[in-house]
Amino acid sequence: MSEPSMAPVESSTSSVALLAERARAASREVAKLSVDARNEALRAAAQAIESGADRILRANAEDCAAGDRAMAAGKMTSALLARLRVTDRGIAQMAKQVREVAALTDPVGQRLAATELDHDLVLIKESCPLGVVGVIFESRPDVVPQLTALGLKSGNAVIMKGGSEAAATTEALVAIWREALEKYPSVPADSIVLLHSRADVLDLLSQDRNVDLIIPRGSYDLVQYVMQNSRIPVLGHGEGICHVYVDRAADLAKAVAITYDAKVQYPAVCNAAETLLVHEGIARQFLPGMVAKLKETGVEIRGCERTLALLPDRDIVPATEKDWRTEYSALILSIKIVASLEQAIEHINRYGSHHTDAIVTEDSVAAAQFMNEVDSAGVFQNASTRFADGFRYGFGAEVGISNGKLHARGPMGLEGLTTYKYKLYGNGQIVADYASGKRQFTHRRLQ
Repeated sequence: MSEPSMAPVESSTSSVALLAERARAASREVAKLSVDARNEALRAAAQAIESGADRILRANAEDCAAGDRAMAAGKMTSALLARLRVTDRGIAQMAKQVREVAALTDPVGQRLAATELDHDLVLIKESCPLGVVGVIFESRPDVVPQLTALGLKSGNAVIMKGGSEAAATTEALVAIWREALEKYPSVPADSIVLLHSRADVLDLLSQDRNVDLIIPRGSYDLVQYVMQNSRIPVLGHGEGICHVYVDRAADLAKAVAITYDAKVQYPAVCNAAETLLVHEGIARQFLPGMVAKLKETGVEIRGCERTLALLPDRDIVPATEKDWRTEYSALILSIKIVASLEQAIEHINRYGSHHTDAIVTEDSVAAAQFMNEVDSAGVFQNASTRFADGFRYGFGAEVGISNGKLHARGPMGLEGLTTYKYKLYGNGQIVADYASGKRQFTHRRLQ
């Protein structure tokens, strides 16, 4: 049988249902590839990204020019434009992430558990690919190599729909990836599918027979739209309302560095801090210098009544109830002075999005209470919330971040793209013998 063409699949010439069927068939072929074959193809794709740098930058310049016009017209935020922009350094990072995914342990075919049910009757729990994963994302072109690398490494097919604001860059990256894989005919072309229109998104969300998981990466509105319009399981983080809590036992130098990094280092992303909580016992020592440093970088401060009273001449905007529930994705930070660790925990669990929250403290008991009682996917002590990332966790890359508690939580890497199956190896056993008492189960755990 001849291999399918590696030419880009245009959704306009074929229904999304047909593309999903072809992706399902492709996923079964990818799942059979050896880990060496998958890794070799990934390394080739990484090289192709580096070689195609000029092509990627030209496409991105086209998208960014349109983005500048959209922002000037009030149709795009500065945060969205920041996520859209690609640089030489960003391209090098893309290639590096693909190579790091190739270097990771094969997530497929791992024995997770083994149980002897009886003599010569052994049950094995083994990891396997999900199958077909649909990802809908906004603005971030660097998502493309992350998705394609993680999908191929984990033996899955991936159907992608990027935001229209990044259309040229996304298409260039997908084309480069496909061209790199032309020399690997064992990798089906239909294991990587790029959709193009909003209508395609609705069609994709209806493909519950051939798509196993949908991952929306983007705004709260996008995630809610996907969840409300699909019968396919959806894994999405919703919002990134992250907190830094400066405890009364905090090292002030650490608190300043961590708060600044969590807010300023890259404010447009979901793991940036949006609210700073400060224990009343340290607020007078900590907040004047912290606020001054933030304002030097152009951060707008929105403060509670106690913050306003403490810093009356710092041009601080009074915080409203809405601020505690807002993901700014910009150089805006809300500040609240709290009376206790317990009040900080209560505030985070009430207003946060269960993404990532950090405590700055030298008190190990306070840190343990915070990390045990804050109900978030990531809880940190003395570290910036910006560490909540698949690459920084050592996953090579991430396909998304989940605030939920089922299947995967936090940054989602290779393991999040696998499920498991049970394999039972017997020797003619039948249930009737156990029902009658003729034979007994041993249920012995095996190494």
